[in-house]
Amino acid sequence: MCLMLGTVSDAKRALICKAAEHNFAGMPCGIMDQIISLCGEKDCALLIDCCSLEMFQIPFVAGEKDLVVLICNSDVRHELSDSEYPTRRKQCLQALNIMALKSYRDATDEGNLSALKANHCDEVLLKRARHVITEIKRAQEAAIALKAHDFKKMGELMTKSHMSLRDDFQVSCPELDVLVDAAINCPGVLGSRMTGGGFGGCTVTLVQRNALDNVITAIYENFIKKFNKNAAERIEFYICTPSEGAKKLSL
Repeated sequence: MCLMLGTVSDAKRALICKAAEHNFAGMPCGIMDQIISLCGEKDCALLIDCCSLEMFQIPFVAGEKDLVVLICNSDVRHELSDSEYPTRRKQCLQALNIMALKSYRDATDEGNLSALKANHCDEVLLKRARHVITEIKRAQEAAIALKAHDFKKMGELMTKSHMSLRDDFQVSCPELDVLVDAAINCPGVLGSRMTGGGFGGCTVTLVQRNALDNVITAIYENFIKKFNKNAAERIEFYICTPSEGAKKLSL
């Protein structure tokens, strides 16, 4: 059999990529990275319904507000992500079963988390469920904020997301926490959070363009204080803008 990818939808291609990671790499990943890599659009954020694979392009006009997105690479390798990701997935499914739900989309912070507490659920499972439930809500609120060009609210949601990833999902690391804490304590920063699978990698920060140099300097100096100059010198900074996903090129 031969699969002609030219006739396959982007959603289907994303599922094929996901299956490759599950079946060949042995990583039970989700679908987010694959979809945004294929379906991204210029100057848009992408709201993904991971159950139905419906996608909604949300205009991201930060540049009009003189804001930029700063990526900071901690240079810390994801050494634990390969083993911890399957563990987090298993814990989330265990909590979902206790709540007698098929999807976290059907869960609520008050009702279902109260049910977990009433069932004397393990504290770790409670934390994992709380992160997923509140993160879904934050994603929905972020889409509303972007549509309204409310970047202050967007920044607040980013920072709350990091706190949840750090405290409830427990996938951050000291280096990422220092990067986020240094950023959010700088004038001109609206919000910051880790991104990706955790235990290393990058942070993403929403910052006013005219504050950018001061923010980078503050992050660098705080990293030296917490770790050392050699570690700080390995940090890499990038300014990024939402761009189109992978496309077929005619050469």
